[in-house]
Amino acid sequence: MTFAGLNYLAIFVAAVAAFATGAVWYGVLGSRWLAALGKTKEDMKPTPLPFIISFIAELVMAFVLAGTIGHMGEVTIRIGIVSALFVWAGFIATTVIVNNAYQGTPWSLPLIDAGHWLAVLIVMGAVIGAFGV
Repeated sequence: MTFAGLNYLAIFVAAVAAFATGAVWYGVLGSRWLAALGKTKEDMKPTPLPFIISFIAELVMAFVLAGTIGHMGEVTIRIGIVSALFVWAGFIATTVIVNNAYQGTPWSLPLIDAGHWLAVLIVMGAVIGAFGV
């Protein structure tokens, strides 16, 4: 299922896998994340909107990562993961750290959040590399 040189099934599966990775990540680290935010479970009002936004953002990330990986030439799981690591180190980790530095949050918050995005991108890169673009 390709269009304009991209495998949309790979992109969709990568986004679903990334969403599941986030669920596990924050399922395990949720209480530490809340503490770093200075909030409690009671402070959080459950609404589906953040989950919808997250999934849409992960679809966009998977699309862009697939395009990036596709420019590498050969598409493999290794190339997918290495590309994901470069994207994370160059754009995600730096942005998360800068934003949190200005907000004055404890270091545990950007470590949890940046770690989440690292896991997400590695999963996306592996899926896209396995499927091909």
